[in-house]
Amino acid sequence: MKELTYNTEDPIAALATGWEESAIAVIRTSGSDAIGLASNIFSNKGGLQKAEGGTIVYGYVVDPETGERVDEVLAAVFRAPKSYTGEDSVEFYCHGGIPAVSVVLSALKKGGFRDAAPGEFTMRAFINGKLDLTRAEAVHEIVTARTARAHSLALNRLSGGLEKRIDGLKKRLLDMLSSVELLLDYPEDELDGQAGEYPLDAKAVSELCADIGRLAESFKAGKVFRDGVPVALAGRTNAGKSSLFNLLLREDRAIVSEVHGTTRDYIESWITVKGIPLRLFDTAGLRASDNPVEAEGIKRSGEVIAEAGIVLYLVDSTEGLNEEDEAFISGFEDAERLIKLWSKIDTVPAAGEENDADIPEGFIPVSSVSGKGLNDLEDALSEAALGRKGLEDDVVIDSMRQRDLLSRAKEALVNTAAAAAEEAPLDAAAMELRDALDALGEITGEVSSADILNNIFSNFCVGK
Repeated sequence: MKELTYNTEDPIAALATGWEESAIAVIRTSGSDAIGLASNIFSNKGGLQKAEGGTIVYGYVVDPETGERVDEVLAAVFRAPKSYTGEDSVEFYCHGGIPAVSVVLSALKKGGFRDAAPGEFTMRAFINGKLDLTRAEAVHEIVTARTARAHSLALNRLSGGLEKRIDGLKKRLLDMLSSVELLLDYPEDELDGQAGEYPLDAKAVSELCADIGRLAESFKAGKVFRDGVPVALAGRTNAGKSSLFNLLLREDRAIVSEVHGTTRDYIESWITVKGIPLRLFDTAGLRASDNPVEAEGIKRSGEVIAEAGIVLYLVDSTEGLNEEDEAFISGFEDAERLIKLWSKIDTVPAAGEENDADIPEGFIPVSSVSGKGLNDLEDALSEAALGRKGLEDDVVIDSMRQRDLLSRAKEALVNTAAAAAEEAPLDAAAMELRDALDALGEITGEVSSADILNNIFSNFCVGK
C-alpha cells in the first residue's frame, strides 16, 4: 500500500477547540511516548508519568528551554489502548484565547511533538482498530452537522448503525460466495447430495441486490441533511416574498413595503424545517424594469431561482393569477421542485377567512401575518426535499464514496442474479460476488489504499 502523507509513528499535538476567545481550550496529544514527552513540559512531572489512564493531574505547562511557567492547566491522561486513538494520549485543558493556546502549543513542539495533520487523530483511531471507516467518517459529519436531525443521523453512524448494516449485507454475500466456491473447489463426487444442485438462488440474490440499492439510494436524503437544500422565494413584485422570508426565519431580515421593487438583490439565510437544513433566498420581484439596478437584481435572482433545489412561487391572492404567473409556472421544467403559494390570504375575503373555492388547484394558501398555512408549507418543503416517503430509516449514508461503492456492489449482484437465473457457469458468478464483497469491504475500511485514506481524513479539521 502506498504510504500515508505523514508518519503515524510521530508524537502529535493540536488544538481541538476553536482559535478564538473562550473560557477553556483543549489541546490534544497522541503517540507511543506522548505521556513521557508531555511530562517533560509539565510542572508535576512525576505525577503525570505515574497517573493512571482516565485521570486528571493539576499543574503548569512550562517552557522546556527556559523552565518558565506558561499556563495553569489540567492534564487528562489516557493510556493505550483505552484512548481515542488507541495510543498513549494527554489532553491539556488550558485557558482559552489565542495567546494562551499559542504558548502551550509552542512548549509542546519544543518538547518533541509535531503539529497534527487534519484528521490525523481519527486516522490513528482507524489504523489502531478503534473505529471502522464509516464511524471515522461520522466523526467529521457530527462536527459539520447543520441541524439536530443531521447530528442524530451522524451519531447513529458513529454508534455503528451503518457498520452493522454493512456487516449484515456482507454476511449474506459470504454465505452465497461460500456455497459457490465449495462447488468450484471440490469435485462433484466428493460433495454428498450436492452434486448437480445450482448453489445460487436468483430470488435471494435479487433481494440482497435490492437491499443494497435502497441503502445506496439513502444518499439522496443523507446529502440533504449534510449540505442542505437551496430554496428560492419567487414571484412578482409585492407578492409577499419578503414577509414570508421573515416568517420562516422568525426575524425581520428583509424589508417589507407596499412599494413595488423594494428588494433589489437577493438575500439569504439558513433555516431548519423538520430537521432539514434549508438555505433560504428572498429574491427580487420578477417584472420588466427600466431601472438598471433593479434589472440587475432581477437577473441575479433569476440565476438563484434556476439553481435552487426548491422554488416557492408566490401569487398575491388579492390580485390573482395573471399571464406572467401562468407563464412562469407552465415554463417550469421540474414540477417537483416547484411549490405554489396563494399568499396574503388574511386579506381576503372579509374577516380574514379565505374562500377555498377561489384558491387555484395545487396552491397552498398562506398568510405571513397570521401564520396560517405554515404547517402545510413545511410539510411540502419536507416532501420536496426528501421525497414523498420521507426518511424511512435512521441508517443513511451521506458520503459519495460510500454511495459509489454500494452502487458497484449492486451492479455486481445484478450480474450475479442474471447468471443465477440462467444457471450460468459458477466462475463468472463467483467473480461478481467477490467484487461485491470487496466493494462492501472498502466501505468499512477492510479494503483500503493510502490515497483513499488521505483523501478522507484531509477534509477533517485539525485536532480531530
